[in-house]
Amino acid sequence: MIRRPPRSTLSSSSAASDVYKRQVSTQSTGSTQAKSSIMFTARQKIKKEKEAQPSDLENQVAQALVDLEINNEELRPTLKNLHIVAAREVVVNKSSTAIVVFVPYRLRELFRKTQVRLVCELEKKFSGQHVVLVAKRNIQDKESHHNRKAAKGQVRPRSRTLTAVHEAILEDVVFPANISAKRTRFLQDGTKLIKVELENPYEVSEKLDTFSAVYNALTGKNATFSLPASE
Repeated sequence: MIRRPPRSTLSSSSAASDVYKRQVSTQSTGSTQAKSSIMFTARQKIKKEKEAQPSDLENQVAQALVDLEINNEELRPTLKNLHIVAAREVVVNKSSTAIVVFVPYRLRELFRKTQVRLVCELEKKFSGQHVVLVAKRNIQDKESHHNRKAAKGQVRPRSRTLTAVHEAILEDVVFPANISAKRTRFLQDGTKLIKVELENPYEVSEKLDTFSAVYNALTGKNATFSLPASE
């Protein structure tokens, strides 16, 4: 005699419960994938050297760039081709800090095209903190370069020297203002103070202390910034 396997005794309520669980599981998986997609998009906006992990601040800046690319029609065409390499906070005074965002050197001119608007929008997202964009540059050590390249007759590019990099950083820090004059003053204690005069400074008039703090943090040099005398 052949015995048939017993029929399922699963109640209708149990079956409905299993269907609900499958639906919840599917929704949860979809939500996780959506979140992962958003984070992956933000991660594409920052490319660290040697696959280093970005800091919380760098992730926040990258996400802010993604948000602007999605929601700002004016910035979208430019931002879709841009990414950053690093970001750090610099203390300006006891009550405020600034955010320095480092951009790839090869993309610096592309950033410049919309930098004024981009900085304005980033400062809104970071509750009014000043934002400064600086191109990532490498200083080539003279001695080590001599050891590696002298035999091949190659000369160290001037753009890689300490002086040239610090001058370029200064121009980045004060943008969109232009430097009209610069002189070095030697103080009684032997330290140097760079006095920088700016042209067309009206969009940066509230950032002079920020410029001093950021330039000092990036180069170790002291600098003060002044505006043209009002007529």
